[in-house]
Amino acid sequence: MDITVKNRKLSGWIKEVAEMCQPDDIYLCDGTKKEYDLMMSKLLASGSAIPLKKRPNSYLFRSDPSDVARVEDRTYISTVSKDEAGPTNNWIDPAELKKTMRSLYKGCMKGRTMYVIPFSMGPIGSPIAKIGVEISDSPYVVCNMHIMTRVGSRVLDILGEDGDFIPCLHSIGAPLAEGQKDVQWPCAPIESKYISHFPEESLIWSYGSGYGGNALLGKKCLALRIASSVAKREGWMAEHMLILRLTSPEGKQYHIAAAFPSACGKTNLAMMRPSIEGWKCECLGDDIAWMKIGPDGRLYAINPESGFFGVAPGTSYNTNPMAMDSLKENVIFTNCALTDDGDVWWEGMTDDSPAHTIDWKGKDWTPGSPSDAAHPNARFTAPASQCPVICKDWENPAGVPIDIFIFGGRRSNAVPLVSEALSWDHGVFLGATAASETTSANIGAVGNLRRDPFAMKPFCGYNMGDYFQHWLNMGDKLGSKAPKIFYVNWFRKSSDGKFLWPGFSDNSRVLKWMCERIDAKVEAKESPIGLLPKDGDLDIKGINISAENMKELMSVDKAEWKAEIPDIENHFSLFGSRLPERLNKQLKDLSARLG
Repeated sequence: MDITVKNRKLSGWIKEVAEMCQPDDIYLCDGTKKEYDLMMSKLLASGSAIPLKKRPNSYLFRSDPSDVARVEDRTYISTVSKDEAGPTNNWIDPAELKKTMRSLYKGCMKGRTMYVIPFSMGPIGSPIAKIGVEISDSPYVVCNMHIMTRVGSRVLDILGEDGDFIPCLHSIGAPLAEGQKDVQWPCAPIESKYISHFPEESLIWSYGSGYGGNALLGKKCLALRIASSVAKREGWMAEHMLILRLTSPEGKQYHIAAAFPSACGKTNLAMMRPSIEGWKCECLGDDIAWMKIGPDGRLYAINPESGFFGVAPGTSYNTNPMAMDSLKENVIFTNCALTDDGDVWWEGMTDDSPAHTIDWKGKDWTPGSPSDAAHPNARFTAPASQCPVICKDWENPAGVPIDIFIFGGRRSNAVPLVSEALSWDHGVFLGATAASETTSANIGAVGNLRRDPFAMKPFCGYNMGDYFQHWLNMGDKLGSKAPKIFYVNWFRKSSDGKFLWPGFSDNSRVLKWMCERIDAKVEAKESPIGLLPKDGDLDIKGINISAENMKELMSVDKAEWKAEIPDIENHFSLFGSRLPERLNKQLKDLSARLG
């Protein structure tokens, strides 16, 4: 029960949490394979883990139907003043929230083991990395954290006696009375779930959910909500962005960071195989980028994660062969269907459905069943090192220098295939007004236009008006060494509702044009919304796309854009006096250019 750690802050915190949560035992994680196997053997013994015959060292889990996704309406940014949290976050006063949660935490780990998980976000010892410690009563969380972060004794060594860390407290909220049998997926009812962030203290408290980002507190909670707040204070950036390296036939490397809302092809782009001859793409990260200004004045990025926590449905050898090849072994699958031959399956994985599976709720499923075999948010947790196109520098502690930022969204009209920002401020305006038509992955009616600034709306840990200002400040610091900013839309449709652009590997053609703009190899033509490729400058050799469709893809209709202005004004009005005046100026300039 009594464990000893050298770090004084950690030692005190473990004692405090143990007294509040009252676990039967305490276990300090060391990050070894032996430990992972021990945790998985506990999960097998309890019936939670189902081994997969077809995939070595891989397991399927089924969550409780009430615990299948991030619960944004139970996610809180708790700051002393409500205005600091801003209009895009749920806010509760810290004293009130802590009082509520302390009462829930009291005795919540009875009958369970309290796991202490020291972890590094980013390569251990990197100047861009941060250390967290998650306390959890879930062995499922321990196994996932092993894959998604760098867990282990080396983290404690770096921490030493006085090093600082971000405390992350998690409980599934399901204490066991003596002799009580556990359930397959223990969790608390929805009204008792809280995913709480205290950015002023760099503290995370989560209660009641065992699923995904609600429980793997290194994921969105630390890597974005808390890290974005720390980054603002310390002068760096924590962004919801993929990172990729593109290498030209001449061997020149370009590093790209891109932010898209959900269902806009982020993971597909991160692992893309270019369709243009001689170009090579390598993945550095599919979800999060932490970036600091290096000694040479450029912006350097690391991927703070060590795994992929990806949405399974829709992932296939047609849409993302590299992701599929990453899932052959050592994977945790959650809420996928189980096939009769001991493999996983989900909608969109194969052209034909299996004749029979056991669905994500553990029931028989056959084609034509009224519900899906896999939950729409079914997930895989896989080591990034298994990706066939993982870049050799993905764990370089210094990071990679970013040349290009890309924003984008899913728009069936108005927005051209690609445009380049006129300036850094204009690029920040593009990020701040980024919008996407909703899909089944979002909450709300399908097809509505939803503003999702920088793809960070659910993840910014402080007032988003101040976040926009932070982007402007970073541009001021970077000066001429700032990355160029572009906006893309792979999803524009023709009048008969068909996609105009083939997408997937052909998106490399758009990236090639961006690289040519960086090197000043091609000029661009001006439009009211930004700089566009000149006719013939986008390499479309070898793809079947008509001149008429290319024209439509690149067209900018002033009337459509004028109709967009009131929506942008409404969006900006949310932020009141916290909206930077420089963004108001960008809006006025856009209106003037539209005439």
